[in-house]
Amino acid sequence: MKPILTTASVLAITFGLAACATTASSTDAENAALIEQQSGWTAQASSGVSSSSSDTYPATAEGAAAFIASAETTMTELLERAARIQWTRATNITFDTMWLEAKVNAEVTETQVRLANEAARFNDVQVPADVRRKLNLLKLAIVLPAPTRAGAATELADITTRLDSTYATGKFNFKGRTLTLDEANVLIAESRDPAETKALYEGWRTVSPVMKADYARMVEIANEGSRDLGFADTGALWRSGYDMAPDAFAAETDRLWAQVKPFYENLHCYVRARLNEKYGDAVQPATGPIRADLLGNMWSQQWGNIYDVVAPKTGGASSYDLTNLLTSSGYDATKMVKTGEGFYTSLGLAGLPQTFWERSQITRPRDREVVCHASAWDIDNLDDIRIKMCTQVNGDDFYTVHHELGHNYYQRAYTGQPILFRNGANDGFHEAIGDFVGLSALTPTYLNQIGLLKTTPGADEDIPFLLKMALDKIAFLPFGLMVDRWRWDVFSGKTTPDQYNAAWTADMLKYQGLVPPGPRPADAFDPGAKYHVPGNTPYTRYFLAHIYQFQFQRAACKQAGWTGPLHRCSVYGNTEVGQRFNAMLEMGQSRPWPEAMQAFTGETGNDASAIADYFAPLNTWLTEQNRGKPCGWSST
Repeated sequence: MKPILTTASVLAITFGLAACATTASSTDAENAALIEQQSGWTAQASSGVSSSSSDTYPATAEGAAAFIASAETTMTELLERAARIQWTRATNITFDTMWLEAKVNAEVTETQVRLANEAARFNDVQVPADVRRKLNLLKLAIVLPAPTRAGAATELADITTRLDSTYATGKFNFKGRTLTLDEANVLIAESRDPAETKALYEGWRTVSPVMKADYARMVEIANEGSRDLGFADTGALWRSGYDMAPDAFAAETDRLWAQVKPFYENLHCYVRARLNEKYGDAVQPATGPIRADLLGNMWSQQWGNIYDVVAPKTGGASSYDLTNLLTSSGYDATKMVKTGEGFYTSLGLAGLPQTFWERSQITRPRDREVVCHASAWDIDNLDDIRIKMCTQVNGDDFYTVHHELGHNYYQRAYTGQPILFRNGANDGFHEAIGDFVGLSALTPTYLNQIGLLKTTPGADEDIPFLLKMALDKIAFLPFGLMVDRWRWDVFSGKTTPDQYNAAWTADMLKYQGLVPPGPRPADAFDPGAKYHVPGNTPYTRYFLAHIYQFQFQRAACKQAGWTGPLHRCSVYGNTEVGQRFNAMLEMGQSRPWPEAMQAFTGETGNDASAIADYFAPLNTWLTEQNRGKPCGWSST
């Protein structure tokens, strides 16, 4: 579970050229460091409408159709050229490849901003539905739109460069050492000393206070650009990408959270009790919120690193270790990818093209610097699909391979669509596709099907399996929601700069039931310590992906005729599931996402009840463990 934006995957937001690995955590610092030289392009070029556009494309239905045809021709050529340059830089980092990428990124951004402003000219023109959808997608493609006034784009570019650079180069002192984020992440995951975890948590957050003034100014400029495109503010622009009104989308995410919150509260209650047992009341009280630094993750967004602390007191160990199974069975990196391909071909999908194996980066080269963060690429919007990984033979990368190939199969499936529709049904879909396949890939059922496990463990191992999954999948949900909730309030003006940190801490308490390990300084800017905030990556996509993957799993297992526990279901080898799966993938972004959802699941809405179905045995077990305990973080 890893997604973060590299330069290539910034374009994935808009036109699906590359897609990142599965979560929103992981190697943030690595990626930020690599893109800091290019980060100025996020709003870099002139955003004015070309002087002749109103003559060439008059504000009529015919003019709009002609404009879209021209825009798609322009973007098809430009995005392939950009992808080839970006791939070259990501797989061979030199001064020259970074220079080339910076140039093409600026050209892409200039073109996108210009096309978005031209598309806005047709806001009040009656046009066919497909043309309207394409016009809207052109406007929604830009995360931080520059306003049209002179100098605004340059100022915004300078600010985003500083924000990225500050994060990428952030270091702090710890026990006489100067730590990078990567080093601190390892220590906070492994440490069980609360004084150490507190120092690490607070130390990393010393890098972000300097960002606050720049961030506030960036919000002002981006809001101005969003209003130029017809949106109330930048948060409204982001929320408009889900085939519903911005306020309706916010209400929908509230509804989804209400579906899963009781289960999260049950997990929170159990984890808090085990932390209290380990550390005592002075460190972690038995009631109220959890101290955030004790959860094994710099942002407390996933808790799997502390499984050793919270494992069931009896029967907490698994009878097998996936990494050991892979190594003892003679797997290498290529065999891992071949196995992942085999999952998709077992569903009836075509094998990967020969060029995939010739052009992908599957392992780390020894002769040059590369970006190791896993990502999936669609170079030419046709059949030149690739992955870029530094694959290790372990359980984590086994999951990641299955996830990344989900992006590739999605990319290839929608190549028959016009360029503006070659993307996921919404930004949550692209992440959820690979996560759904990953759910099958981690089951002992699948490991038995492909010969890694000789026998499938019994039901006595269900609770350890589900608890490990929940510590990452369920613990992430409130964090996946709160990051953008904080930003939406910032963009709307509800949260002013002097309230930035207090609002962030309040949202931690409200959604996650967490508190920092100690009082925060008056100048704190804790949101800036999470890459996606200074890096301006919309985050609700990850919340949605964590909902969709279970909805996909339940529907697929029902189609497969599976009658056992949902968490043991693997759809490996089921071509009926594969046909419906591919029908959804082929739609790309051509239709509103509920239609894509219906094509595969038969449902037309979001439904988080599949999470309850998947984790039902664990929820029952947690309820028993929590009996007599005061759950909820407002307890005193």
